[in-house]
Amino acid sequence: MTDTVLAFDTAFSSVSACLLQEGRVVDLRHEEMARGQAERLMPMLEEMLQAAGLGWGDLDALGVCTGPGNFTGIRISVAAARGLALALGIPAVGVSATEATVLDAPRPVAAAIFGTRRMSYLQQFTDQGTAPVQPVPEGQEIADLAAGVPVLSYTLPFGAPSCPLVEAVARIAATRFREPDLARPTPLYVRPADAAPSREAPPAILS
Repeated sequence: MTDTVLAFDTAFSSVSACLLQEGRVVDLRHEEMARGQAERLMPMLEEMLQAAGLGWGDLDALGVCTGPGNFTGIRISVAAARGLALALGIPAVGVSATEATVLDAPRPVAAAIFGTRRMSYLQQFTDQGTAPVQPVPEGQEIADLAAGVPVLSYTLPFGAPSCPLVEAVARIAATRFREPDLARPTPLYVRPADAAPSREAPPAILS
């Protein structure tokens, strides 16, 4: 039996996807874009399946990056993964960007992610467990917070991860999608949302 996993990521200013079959990368795509991820994601996935001679029904599982990253981008991909999983009757596996960053790296290790609004994120991984994701405001040194632990990052000047982020998401998803009681993908939000409810009083409703 050949496991086929399709993973995607819109947590940053881009759309990325990876098609994995039996541990082999069949297609890997990445397009930089500040806007338009919601409009581009599904066409990209369909193009990849068509190029591989596959249909949606050939997929065994989905993988999706759950953040941390851009709030809107995270919602786009997580919502797509949930909807596709429900429609296709297959599992969707949520994988954090930090976990994907340190795939195959020996422990202890830390993952650094550059987010929006000049905010970075750090998460440490040890043989004993995983620390919570820690926001790192501009001006605060990631290396100091890592306290001597090796740091890997896709965007910051540290050690390079072993493979592209979306490929790491696909590989992790391929090892987990058969786990019992697998939870649905959930966005990983480290700080409050950028948008806040209006403080103005709602209009009066006249009867």
